[in-house]
Amino acid sequence: MQEDLFAAPLVPGFRLVEDAVTPSEETGIAVQIDAAPLQPFQFGQWEGKRLTASYGSAYDFTRHAVVPAPPFPGWLEDLRSRLAALAGLDAGAIAQALLIRYDPGAGIGWHRDRPQYEDVLGLSLSAPATLRLRRRTETGFQRHKVFLPQRSLYRLSGEVRREWEHSILPMEVTRRSLTLRTMRS
Repeated sequence: MQEDLFAAPLVPGFRLVEDAVTPSEETGIAVQIDAAPLQPFQFGQWEGKRLTASYGSAYDFTRHAVVPAPPFPGWLEDLRSRLAALAGLDAGAIAQALLIRYDPGAGIGWHRDRPQYEDVLGLSLSAPATLRLRRRTETGFQRHKVFLPQRSLYRLSGEVRREWEHSILPMEVTRRSLTLRTMRS
C-alpha cells in the first residue's frame, strides 16, 4: 500500500492511499457491487444516473433523515475493517456503506455529504477518476483536482469534509466505488 506523502496535504483533512486493494480484490468487489440490489440514486423527486445500494444506514432525501438499511454483508464487513485500518479509523465507527456503479455518462455533481455523517472514505474502482474539490471564497471558488488511481482509497475529514464540496465528472467508462461513512456525534 502506497500513500501520497506530501509535507502538507493538498487540502487539510484529505488523505489518499494508493493500491488499497489488489487487482484481484478489485475484480471481486466489482462483482459484489454488480450483484447488489442497485437502484437509481434518489434525490427527493429526482433520479440520478448512478446506481446505488446502502448498508447499515441510508439517507432519505425526502424525509431529510438517516434511516436504517440492511446490515453489512460478510464480504463488506471484512473490507470495512481493512479500509478503516488503512484510513486510521475504528471499523466499528463506520455506520454506512454505499455501493455505487457509475455507468458511462454518470457522474456526481458538486456536493457535501449529509451533515449527519462525519468522516467519508471512498474506494475508487474499475477506472481512474479525477475528484474535483471547491470551496466558496469572497471572490468565487478555490479549486483543486485530485487524481484517484484505480483501487485508491481517499479520506475526507476535518476541513475538507466540512468546508469543501466535491464532484466527479461523467466518464465514458463504467466506474464503481464504495463510500463508507461514520456518524457525526
